[in-house]
Amino acid sequence: MLRAALHGGAGVWVARLLPGLGASMARAADRPPLNPPDANGVRLPPGYTSRIVARAGQTPLPGGTYPWHASPDGGATFRTPDGGWIYVSNSELLNGRGGVGALRFDPAGTLVDAYPICSGTTLNCAGGATPWGTWLTCEEFPRGQVWECDPTGKTPPVPRPALGVFTHEAVAVDLAARRLYLTEDWPTGRFYRFTAAHAATHGRLDLTAGVLEVAQVDGDLEGPVRWLPVPDAAARRAPTAEQVPTSTAFPGSEGIAIGGDTAYFTTKYSNRVWAYDTRRQTLRILYDDDAFSAPTLTGVDNVVISPAGDVLVAEDGGDMQIVGITPQGEIYPLLQVADHLGSEIAGPAFDPSGTRLYFSSQRGPDGAYAGGVTYEVSGPFNRG
Repeated sequence: MLRAALHGGAGVWVARLLPGLGASMARAADRPPLNPPDANGVRLPPGYTSRIVARAGQTPLPGGTYPWHASPDGGATFRTPDGGWIYVSNSELLNGRGGVGALRFDPAGTLVDAYPICSGTTLNCAGGATPWGTWLTCEEFPRGQVWECDPTGKTPPVPRPALGVFTHEAVAVDLAARRLYLTEDWPTGRFYRFTAAHAATHGRLDLTAGVLEVAQVDGDLEGPVRWLPVPDAAARRAPTAEQVPTSTAFPGSEGIAIGGDTAYFTTKYSNRVWAYDTRRQTLRILYDDDAFSAPTLTGVDNVVISPAGDVLVAEDGGDMQIVGITPQGEIYPLLQVADHLGSEIAGPAFDPSGTRLYFSSQRGPDGAYAGGVTYEVSGPFNRG
C-alpha cells in the first residue's frame, strides 16, 4: 500500500535521497542486461566469469581433510606475503557449531589450502576486516561477542568483550579516528561505535579498552547524530539496546562498510541503506525500497565497497542479487544467483587486485542450513 501511494510522487522523494537520480536511471537503462545463468548458475554482466571454490560439507581441495563449513556468511580477504590472499568466511550455525573457515590462494589465484581459524562459537554472522590484518567475527545472539581471528590460523581467536555483548552483526574500522562502528541485528537493534582508549600502535588498535557508545539521531531518521555512552557494555544488568532509552532504534541492522569518510549500513526490516558521515556526524538515507514501485534491491544485507567506489549490497532473499549503488545514485544489479530462492547472498569481498569478488549462497539451491556454495567472480570491477 505504501509503495502504491508513493508511486506517483516517488521521483521527487527519491531525488532527495539520491541527487541526480533521473540521469542515474538513464545510465542504469544503458547498462547491458545480465547474461543468462552460466554453468554455475550465476547471471553476470558481459565480460565476467564465475567459478565455485567451495561447497558445504565437501573438501575444497582434492584429497584435503577440511570440509567447508555449512551456512557460510560474512567474509573478507587478506593479502599474504607471497602475493596471494586468504578469503575468510563465517559459519552461521547454532549452539557452538559456528566459526570461521579460510581459503588460501596463491598469486595466480589457485586454491592451495583450506582450514578453520575459529571454532566453538555461535551464529557467526557478519564481521569486519581490520587494517592490521585480522578478522573480527560477530556472534548474532543476545549474549554474542566479537572475536578477533588470525586469517592464517596460526594464533587462536580472542574475544573482545569491550566491543559489547549483544546480537552482533557487523563491524567496520576507522583506524585514523581509532573507532569501530557496529550494527545489531535485533528488532530493537542499535547503531554503535567503539573508541579505543589508546591511539594505534604499529598500525594496530588495542581493542581491550575503550568506550562503547550508541547513536541518537537528532531528527526524523536523518540528521545530526549524538553518541551516548553505554553504561554496561557487558550487558550484565540489561541489554545494551535498553540502557539508553533516548537512543535511536535501527531494527534488523545488517552489514556495514566504510568508504572514505562514510560508513554505509543496512536495515533489513525497512529495506534501507544508510550513510553516516563520520566527520560531520550526520546520517542520511541512501536508499529506501519504499520509494520504488518495483525496487531493484530488497532484502538488504551484507555491504562491501567496490574498487570503483560503488556501494554493493547483497540480498538476503530478494532476487538473490548483489546490487550496486554508484556515487551518482545509479542502482543496478551486478550479478544474480539463479534458482537459489530459499537462500541469501553473503560475504562479498574483493581480492587485493580488485578483479575477483568472493561471496556465498548461504543455503545453496536446496535452501538447507547444512548447505552453502562459495563463488569467485572475475571481471573489470574497477570500471563501475
